[in-house]
Amino acid sequence: MVRHGSVRRCRHEAGQIVPMVALVVAIVMLMGLLVVRLGLQVDERARAQSAADAAALAGATEGEDVAGSITEANGAVLESFVVQGAEVEVVVRYGDERATARARRQW
Repeated sequence: MVRHGSVRRCRHEAGQIVPMVALVVAIVMLMGLLVVRLGLQVDERARAQSAADAAALAGATEGEDVAGSITEANGAVLESFVVQGAEVEVVVRYGDERATARARRQW
């Protein structure tokens, strides 16, 4: 007589996989949300810095009005424009991020 392998399970082990899978799925989803949020924040920071760099260069050569126009064209807000001798410093806000950039006037 051939016996086929039979699996014996205790009653307290039945259905244990469903809560474990649900927990793993929830953890993976939370990690995914965290990665997406971090990526968006890094992107926002890079855009703020790019807008600040462009505004500082434009401000050093053309003045505050052009720096403001460049900042707006980049979707940011020019918060500060300071001229100190031959150097221009701008502070730009893009979303929740702020960035500062400096440029020197060359004649």
